[in-house]
Amino acid sequence: MREELDDHRLAVNENTSEQSATYEFLSELSRRVDKLAERLDELCLLVKGQKAEPSFDVQPLSAKEKEVFNVLYNVTEEQPFASYDQLARKCLLSREQVVAFVTSMIHKGIPVLKKQDGSMVFVKLDPVFRELQAKKNLVGLDAPLSCWLR
Repeated sequence: MREELDDHRLAVNENTSEQSATYEFLSELSRRVDKLAERLDELCLLVKGQKAEPSFDVQPLSAKEKEVFNVLYNVTEEQPFASYDQLARKCLLSREQVVAFVTSMIHKGIPVLKKQDGSMVFVKLDPVFRELQAKKNLVGLDAPLSCWLR
């Protein structure tokens, strides 16, 4: 009788392990199906010409912030990143002022990407935001950006 009970216990344990593995497999499968459904919805919208553009909530910039933004936009058009020193020279401002204006722009919703190389910090605009800026003038610059003139 004891042997039968041990055999039964082993069978239950094996069944439990199998059920647990099956549950994990089904959970992973469900996650992948959800991801595929999201991609399919996105493709359907793209085919219909209704691709959802990302939106950015940008607060109005001051005149100096717009000036620094414009210089950052134009400098990073020709090269991947710009240093604070480079922006300061082009804006005729101190490095500290440029750092303060870039920080303020970030707080106002401008997506600025930073990269550090040793002690130097380099910045650029998020590529998606940059493209939307060119299309819709999200920042509200008075003067057209150089890429619009091409």
